[in-house]
Amino acid sequence: MPADDPRPLIGEPLSLDLLNTRWVEDGAARDLLTGVDGLAIWLGSAGLADRCVADEAALAAVLRAREALAAAVADPAGPSEEARAGLNEVLAHGRVRRVLSPDGPHDDVEADPPAWLAAWLAVDDYLRLLRLDPTRIRRCAHPKCVLHFFDTSQNRRRRWCSMAVCGNRAKASRHYARTRD
Repeated sequence: MPADDPRPLIGEPLSLDLLNTRWVEDGAARDLLTGVDGLAIWLGSAGLADRCVADEAALAAVLRAREALAAAVADPAGPSEEARAGLNEVLAHGRVRRVLSPDGPHDDVEADPPAWLAAWLAVDDYLRLLRLDPTRIRRCAHPKCVLHFFDTSQNRRRRWCSMAVCGNRAKASRHYARTRD
């Protein structure tokens, strides 16, 4: 069982959860994926530990997927041609094979080589989010936060990765600015 996940925001859709393996804490940049141990923690948190191996090849693939996803979400207008090429490079390592089993229709995800499975699943999840509503893929509004989330609020007004952390910091900053004047 992997150690506890130290990230401040977990549980977002897989693609955004992968992006959120980099965060800022106390003004310092943090990265969960600096080694295989961190990959094992992320795979465990993402529910992939039973499907994906945490080794150097898988880490390299996941890091490639994270960079492609970061490039894709960087422009609010949508992924650039270069970002799309990076995503498609990851997607070229896998496929969905539809089969009919005794229990009914089933989708089998295959990756070639198998080390690319977690990376492929994350980029495939990003495509799913784009199909649902690309405007709901957001970066936290706090200027010093680098986390991303999928806005599921009914009014589509979520601004913060966490109201308790970044939202509260912004409110406190505004209050401090008002009281200084």
